[in-house]
Amino acid sequence: MANVDGSWETVTKSPMGDQTATLTVNSAGDSFTGTQSGAMGTTEIKNGKVDGDTLSWQIDMTIPMPMTLTCEATVDGDAINGTVTAGAFGSFPMSGTRKG
Repeated sequence: MANVDGSWETVTKSPMGDQTATLTVNSAGDSFTGTQSGAMGTTEIKNGKVDGDTLSWQIDMTIPMPMTLTCEATVDGDAINGTVTAGAFGSFPMSGTRKG
C-alpha cells in the first residue's frame, strides 16, 4: 500500500483557469478523511476511499455554484495525478506534489 497520507499542493486545469488547492489526506485502512482548501474555501472530504495507491473522494463546492466534484488520483512517491469530474461540465486533469 502506498503512503498516501500528508498534504498535497494540487493544480486542477479547469475552464475557469488553474485552480490551486491543498489536499490533506489522513488514511485509515481503505478509507481516508481530510480537507481540500483553495481560493474558493475549505471543504471536508466525503466518501474518501483508498485502493492501493489510488484515492477517490468527493467534495461539495458552493462557489461559483453548488456542485459535487468527484475526484480520483494516483499517488506515486511524492507526486499525485488524477482527474476532477464536475458533472455535466466534464473532467479536468489534476496534478500535484506532497508538501514537506
